Amino acid sequence: MGCDLPDRQINVHSLPQKIAEQDLAGSTVVVIDVLRASTMICQALASGAREVVPLIEVDDAVAAAAKANRKEVILGGERGGRRIDGFDLGNSPSEYTPATVRDRRVLITTTNGTRALQHARLARRVLIGAFVNLSAVAASVKDEPRVDILCAGTDGRETREDVLAAGAIVTRLRESGACSLQLNHAAEQSRREWGHVLEKADVAGRSLSEQLASEFRDSPGGRNLIEIGLDDDLIDCAQIDRLNVVPELVVRAWRITLAPAEKPLR
Repeated sequence: MGCDLPDRQINVHSLPQKIAEQDLAGSTVVVIDVLRASTMICQALASGAREVVPLIEVDDAVAAAAKANRKEVILGGERGGRRIDGFDLGNSPSEYTPATVRDRRVLITTTNGTRALQHARLARRVLIGAFVNLSAVAASVKDEPRVDILCAGTDGRETREDVLAAGAIVTRLRESGACSLQLNHAAEQSRREWGHVLEKADVAGRSLSEQLASEFRDSPGGRNLIEIGLDDDLIDCAQIDRLNVVPELVVRAWRITLAPAEKPLR
């Protein structure tokens, strides 16, 4: 049976600098910062946080916390991978447990992820994607006419883990079997990169999550986390489909909440 809908456009941008903010207007954008902001946001909301508020500068986060009821707010984030002095939590997903964040507002500032979210603010929808919610986010955008997958990168450099996550989403969309997809060059390239990981996992007899953790260890971001003693974050960020959540940035209110029908962990 043929498809009566027009072809859908799927674009991958390996860095925010690769596309102007205004060129994302009207699109559905999936922001990816696998190590670790997007994974942490997924975990915070799955653990019952009321909302996550992304802020660019440390001072912005501190000022926002000072204006709120401090008992209802969690300050989280990192600089150089490490927890910021005076903050409640760092950027490790495992810190954002139900016992810690349930029913609280989480104010975050990170080196790359929060800036990527800011770059997408003109989009029609802004979702947060990672490996931990791969199937959920792919399902959420499968009928969108245009999807732009925006990789955060690290300090202006492309990151392999973000490109792989983009390729995994593109692959899931191609496998959805609806209408044909028009992919830009970066989307095709990321899909091929993800295909190589699938092949390597098969040859090595590893699960995909095990293979991903291995890939992360060889990336600059992964090596930095290992150097500062956060090896376990690589394993946590490699857990494919561990969470059935789709975080969505409500741009006008500037807060991230669960997309409709998503349920937090209780």
